[in-house]
Amino acid sequence: MNFIKRAWLHLKAKKGKTGLLILINSAILVFVMSGLTIKSAADAAIQNAKNEAGASVTLQVNRESMMKKNQSSSSSNSNEPPKMEMTPISLSVAQKIAKMNGVKSYSFISATTASAGSGIKAISSSESSSSSNSNDSKQFGGRGPEIQGDFTVAGVNATSTYSEFTKGTNTITSGAGITSSTSDNEAVIEESLASANNLKVGSTFEITTTVNSETKTFKLKVVGIYKSSASIDSAQVRNTAMNPSNKIFVNLTTANTMKGTSDTVDSAVFNISNPENLSNFASEAKGGIDTSKYQIVTSDEIYKQMLQPLNNVSTFAQNIVILVTIAGAVILTLIVILSIRERRYEIGVLMSLGESRLKIIGQFFIELLAVSGISIIIASVAGNFVGNAIGSQLLAQQNSSSSSQMKQGGPGGAGGPGEMNSSDSSESKSSDGENSNNSSSSTSKSSRNSKRHKPQGMGGPMGEMMGTMGGSAEIDKLDIKQSTADIAKLGGIAILITFISTILASISIVKLKPKEILTN
Repeated sequence: MNFIKRAWLHLKAKKGKTGLLILINSAILVFVMSGLTIKSAADAAIQNAKNEAGASVTLQVNRESMMKKNQSSSSSNSNEPPKMEMTPISLSVAQKIAKMNGVKSYSFISATTASAGSGIKAISSSESSSSSNSNDSKQFGGRGPEIQGDFTVAGVNATSTYSEFTKGTNTITSGAGITSSTSDNEAVIEESLASANNLKVGSTFEITTTVNSETKTFKLKVVGIYKSSASIDSAQVRNTAMNPSNKIFVNLTTANTMKGTSDTVDSAVFNISNPENLSNFASEAKGGIDTSKYQIVTSDEIYKQMLQPLNNVSTFAQNIVILVTIAGAVILTLIVILSIRERRYEIGVLMSLGESRLKIIGQFFIELLAVSGISIIIASVAGNFVGNAIGSQLLAQQNSSSSSQMKQGGPGGAGGPGEMNSSDSSESKSSDGENSNNSSSSTSKSSRNSKRHKPQGMGGPMGEMMGTMGGSAEIDKLDIKQSTADIAKLGGIAILITFISTILASISIVKLKPKEILTN
């Protein structure tokens, strides 16, 4: 009688013990399977988010360096709050990077705000909407300084490469978008804004901006109309200029003229053709810029923040697999050791009949392997349900934790995803405090107004990259499904647990002698 047949007969004879082993092994493997499926789903979600957003590099102002520089310069006068003057990015620097090998497309952004003039009125949010959403501002760290102006004017090199159009949030419905051939003072406006003001392709309207204490009027010609499907958050309700319907696209030259600058951009986003070359491209780009003024930020650095909840879930799931595997091996080892003690007489008889110790150990291994086979089937069925329940709960907790961290240390006020000018914030505070007197000169007031014309949420250096990642900002559901690879991994782990348990428990068998067993 061979050891495989003996293993089968023992399992058949000891139905109660076999059932208990199957139950224990199934419980272990269900959690292992849950961990495997959760990790696979989290990793797949992370990869999908990266694939959807693509690989991109953003050229932006080095805010940290600028802050240190301005803090040191203002330390001599402690009565004045530090004011950070941001140096705009030179267009030539951005164009130099755009010509590098590996750039699939690029998007330059120069943004400001403007007030309504002749022939146009901004779309305003209702008071009811404002009051109903007033509490939402808390999640952004409190209400910040409101943006002056009625419209956000976004100067771009091409609307076709701008994130809102590439992601499908905005679509051209009439006329044409902004291109390299678009003339100065030609604009693309939103469909609702056009309808409210009876504007169409070929119509003209006027907007005003304040540059160097002088109010200037710009007459724009509508060359295109787009439709926006963007939702309105609490910050956009409070600030008319941040309403998606009040966003006007022009070419870079027109936007810079409205700001009183030339040949500059607020940010530049470069989409890389091969994501694997992202690090090399970023390193090469850094070598060609003044790092005291500018910095290169890769999309990977943003992913680490945006996809942190998923990364935490993936890590937790991996830890579940490791810990349950170790615990399972320990539990089964103890069970087999107890089983061997009960079967000492059987072992002694087999050894006295000349059966090798290796075959006796093999019998125990086959018994556990058969139990594991049934447990794998049970775990494959139940693991998906358990994995969905655990995975959804884990992701919800991680998203909640991430949101709490944003509330505590997130951006303040209506800044949105873009950068907030420190000088604007400090000026807003000082205007409410003891320094809010009328001693400031008209030039000083005009300078502050000009700074406020820069939209904090729309034109910040990070704004375009955050937009590029569109729907990847938060994933609240995992697509947890078993795959052949997961079942194969489960089988491998089950065999590993069985093997380790059998080997550890069989150490005592090697020391046993038939005569001593039968005598005792």
